[in-house]
Amino acid sequence: MRAVLETRQKAAAAQVKHLEAELERVRAALAEAEAVHRHRVIGLEQYLEALAEEDAPADATGEMSQKKVVGPRRAVPHRRHASEVTELSPDYQALMAAAADAGDDGLGARRAAVVLGWDSASASRVEGARAWLKRLVERGWLVEAKPGRFTLPVPPSQQDTDTGRPGGGS
Repeated sequence: MRAVLETRQKAAAAQVKHLEAELERVRAALAEAEAVHRHRVIGLEQYLEALAEEDAPADATGEMSQKKVVGPRRAVPHRRHASEVTELSPDYQALMAAAADAGDDGLGARRAAVVLGWDSASASRVEGARAWLKRLVERGWLVEAKPGRFTLPVPPSQQDTDTGRPGGGS
């Protein structure tokens, strides 16, 4: 009886090892597929933005008219067209949360790459993360008060109280 139980235990242990190895393979494949997906999303966003800029003719005053949204809704709507952060894609929501956590120090591109699950040792990934942060600045979600440091904008009500007091706002 003991030999039978030991044989079953060894078979179960072998099955666990096999499944753990399979799980690691699936996790690696998932990480690779997610990276490819993010790359494709960025490429599509850039393509749609380029099309929108190309199709936007200058008006009579020489200024560019409002850009038309081409194709599906952008992953980063302009702040004035969105009521809350939940309207952003999950990756951009993660960047907003990291910027909130960073406080007055601001969020840097290297940390943003980590938040996005990218290799922060890769210069191209860090620059990609910086581009995402710059996109949030362009759309009014973040501000770049210091070069390379991205923070949440100060709410207008708080700006008024800071500048309205004697000695405030400096």
